Amino acid sequence: MTAAGMAVTGAWRDGDPVGRRRFAEIPPMRLERGTALPRARLAYETWGRLNPARDNAVLVLHAMSGDSHVAGDAEPGHPGPGWWSGVVGPGLGIDTDRWFVVCPNALGGCQGSTGPSAPASDARPWGSRWPALTIRDLVAAETAVASALGVRSWAAVVGGSMGGMRALEWALSRPEQVERAVVLAVGAEASADQIATCSVQIDAIRADPNWQAGDYYDGPAGPVDGMAIARRIAHLTYRSAMEIDSRFGRETRFGGDPLSEGFAVESWLDHVVAGLVNRFDAGTYVALTEAMNTHDIGRGRGGAVSALSRMRARPTIVGVDSDRLYPLHQQAELAEQLGVPLRVVRSQRGHDGFLVETDQVNEILAEALR
Repeated sequence: MTAAGMAVTGAWRDGDPVGRRRFAEIPPMRLERGTALPRARLAYETWGRLNPARDNAVLVLHAMSGDSHVAGDAEPGHPGPGWWSGVVGPGLGIDTDRWFVVCPNALGGCQGSTGPSAPASDARPWGSRWPALTIRDLVAAETAVASALGVRSWAAVVGGSMGGMRALEWALSRPEQVERAVVLAVGAEASADQIATCSVQIDAIRADPNWQAGDYYDGPAGPVDGMAIARRIAHLTYRSAMEIDSRFGRETRFGGDPLSEGFAVESWLDHVVAGLVNRFDAGTYVALTEAMNTHDIGRGRGGAVSALSRMRARPTIVGVDSDRLYPLHQQAELAEQLGVPLRVVRSQRGHDGFLVETDQVNEILAEALR
């Protein structure tokens, strides 16, 4: 079975919610670029209990290759533990003894939500017919989860990377529904450098002969090689040069001659790639990466400064000091424009620091949600 096939199987077995997943139906929606999306659904998971006043709900939003399984052990549909298990749980930064935590798989995803691998009305995968999305479209779809749960407003919306883009959009497009916004490792808009990096990854997938213009789901193999190249590019931006150099140096694969063996850092990238292509769909990779390139909170709002001046949610802005994908100066600019202090995570792990430096992140979140 191909990597793409695994994603399709894991995402779509109607009537068989995998693991803890539940589903919210999305009514037909008009997308920002003018196209329409008919029947759709979002997968989501919850932790904790919604109180009688329905005012203790916290929305947690994942990064591009994440999903709804933010916390907990590995389970069917999720081969590994939750991607923020050290942050979401009893007594942690997002304390599930206090908060009702909700995490949806983004529209366009491949872990239960409608995306390119999901069946359209003719029961065939959407494939090349999947419409182009923006970050604002993802947020518009997520309102269906709030409606399904009877959540009138979020005590907080929390997200990093692509999740941070959506947290900003939630606060700006639905100010009456967001009390606090915690934004990690992202800026007010996608920069030219970030767009270029994302575009090269998309090109790598589309250049794979097995891409078939996005209609590869019925074939023997998906564009696994193209996605492997894309993930290698992406992962290097997620980590810092300092960490990679200090961790691998010029070590060889097997401790011998580099001219015949190659380097240990190459083996590491092979391992990283294998972890993704066995659980993720290339169509989703393209759809969500393109959506990230649309990120611009100032579009149609008179620019970023004007948009931020109207924010009603209480913001917490967090950056990672070694982040080379979304560098710290972008979060510093956000914090300055909002008139709040910048919270900095100290890490050698680059962009991924917001996922792995759980002690620092827990302290910041506990204060933001106090």
